Amino acid sequence: MRPRGARRILAWAAVIVLIGAIAGGVLLWKGYAGSQRYQPRELIAGGNEPPAPRVAPELEALDRHALEAAAGYAGEHGSRALIVSRHDHLVFERYWQGTGFDTLADAQSFTPLLAALGAGVAISHRRIGWPDEPIGVFITEWSQDPRGAITVRNLLQSSSGLARSATAPHAGTDLIAAALSEPLAGTPGVTRLEQPADPQLLALVLERASGERYAAYLSHALWRRIGAGDAWLRLDHPGGAAHADCCMLARQGDWIRIGQLLLRDGNYRGDEVIRPGWVTLMRAPSRGDPQYGVYLRLGSPAAPGREPYAARDLFAVQGEGGNRLWLVPSLQIAILRTAPAGRDADWDDTRIPNLIIRAARDYLPPAQPGADVSTLVPAHKP
Repeated sequence: MRPRGARRILAWAAVIVLIGAIAGGVLLWKGYAGSQRYQPRELIAGGNEPPAPRVAPELEALDRHALEAAAGYAGEHGSRALIVSRHDHLVFERYWQGTGFDTLADAQSFTPLLAALGAGVAISHRRIGWPDEPIGVFITEWSQDPRGAITVRNLLQSSSGLARSATAPHAGTDLIAAALSEPLAGTPGVTRLEQPADPQLLALVLERASGERYAAYLSHALWRRIGAGDAWLRLDHPGGAAHADCCMLARQGDWIRIGQLLLRDGNYRGDEVIRPGWVTLMRAPSRGDPQYGVYLRLGSPAAPGREPYAARDLFAVQGEGGNRLWLVPSLQIAILRTAPAGRDADWDDTRIPNLIIRAARDYLPPAQPGADVSTLVPAHKP
């Protein structure tokens, strides 16, 4: 039996440990709450369905060695994932930094694409009349304002003519008020300028047209229908507006579903999510910059010393972050690369897609003007 003094010391020690645990818990909670205070999020409920069937590359006429070479390049340049799909099958996956298909990651510049796809659904359902409808019809604050003449198409093509804010939105910024305060700096539809206001206003149009929160509309109109997992949009403050320009958290592998949707012109595994023709509109060169459509890059990037894309019909979703989604309709190939934001001086944007395009046994190099077709197609007779 312990002496009374020893028992007293043990009792006091237990009290001190308990007090320390409570204090530590309070500090942890305060730290968590503080970190979340300026990054509240809103759920985009997903369908949480399994991904596309996985098959060997050889069954989709792709050379495995070329895919491995593409993965080697991706791994050397800080990638988190490289996923290749062909004919709606997953044919190759490689992950780094402890991630996998279901790992949540910042969507970066993929985020605005959802507003464009959501607009396609809204037009399919006649909640928006047509792409050239003035946004003043929905944004009543501008119904008698020259900015109300900006069209849905102008927002889609990043050519609203609105001035770009000198400073990026900071924590606690009222996104809607900030977007509505932007003055006209040019004629809408003339000059392409990427800025947060255009996708933000497009999300506001979707909210006004549907009568729903942006996240709720995206959920049932798009995200659940492609079977993607639960995702989250960042809010400007609790219960406030969702960021439509950046910062969405989603399973990184789910973006290959978006690639498959784009390749099939709005159809996802037999389900017509968006009326046919919308993706064609998205791929049309914009008046402000023919190298871009609706949040899509068209043609090869202008980079000295870099070869062009190996397929002329390739288009891509890309921005300033490390994420890339390359799409080749003629070969029904979608290529997803995810990576943290940041620039790599040695990064070649055509290297990975070109390796994979040329890995297809049915790939034919684009004919040059005046080229002899018989050199590309054996036994061809003019």
